[in-house]
Amino acid sequence: MRLEPWYRYALRVLSLLGFLAAWQALTAFRVHVWVHFEELPTVVQVAKEFGHRVRGGTYWQDLGDSLGRILTGFGLAAVLGVAAGVAIGRSPLVQDLLGPVVEILRPIPAIALVPVAILLFPSNEQGIVFITFSAAFFPVLVSTRHAVRALTPVWEEAVLTMGGGRWRVLLQVVLPGALPGIFSGLSVGIGVAWICVISAEMISGEYGVGYRTWQDYTVVDYPGVLVGMVTIGLLGHLTSSAVEFAGRRATRWLPRTDAAARPERRGRAAGRRRTGKASPATPVPAPAPPSAPVPASASTSTSASVSASQGR
Repeated sequence: MRLEPWYRYALRVLSLLGFLAAWQALTAFRVHVWVHFEELPTVVQVAKEFGHRVRGGTYWQDLGDSLGRILTGFGLAAVLGVAAGVAIGRSPLVQDLLGPVVEILRPIPAIALVPVAILLFPSNEQGIVFITFSAAFFPVLVSTRHAVRALTPVWEEAVLTMGGGRWRVLLQVVLPGALPGIFSGLSVGIGVAWICVISAEMISGEYGVGYRTWQDYTVVDYPGVLVGMVTIGLLGHLTSSAVEFAGRRATRWLPRTDAAARPERRGRAAGRRRTGKASPATPVPAPAPPSAPVPASASTSTSASVSASQGR
């Protein structure tokens, strides 16, 4: 079933409003069915606390600290992860040198590196950035490596046949062809990075959304805890949307799926109805002109000629 864009946006808004209404009802009426909703703040309480904190400077300072850490760690992971993924995917030598180390370190949760970060780095700020980097680095590397290895060799052979070198193959074949896989890894990496930066701030941070949320929990300020959770969710959604938008812009030359192409087709159809003009379509070959009828006299003379020749 095809849905109009405005209808889909309306469904999303109604879904969010329904979730908030259910939350408000369960907490306002103190429902206790195995889950203790009576201990959870209501939507109204969280909204009031959120409005109170937005008017203060501490909230925005924490927000800026968390964004600075996530952008620094994720930016480093994006650059180094793509470079390492391309190198491992293209070079057997690099694969033999770095592959075993990557496969040993990759299963270790980034949050488990907190003791290592405390020992390695002189400040908590640098340790949190390192943990954020570690969280995003491996998803980007693995996705890039798989994307590079999945490229068809025909494209590279075509560039080499036309006289192109390794750098031209890298810039015109490998990187453009691997972009969808690279941005898939970036989308996963930004989500994992948020999880780990908040956890690191709770453990060893001095500022940030995660640190403030943990402090609210220790003083039993549950509306403040929910404000921190909502803030984390909004920040994660905005950064993930930004990465996906950048991916769509960078790969706009790729053919889109049927679902993505429907709004454009509907727009063209509406334009044709308004202007009364048909859009350029695939040309249909004109029918061949009918052959001229053969006169009866010519047909008779031809038959007679054939009979005479057979008789001779």
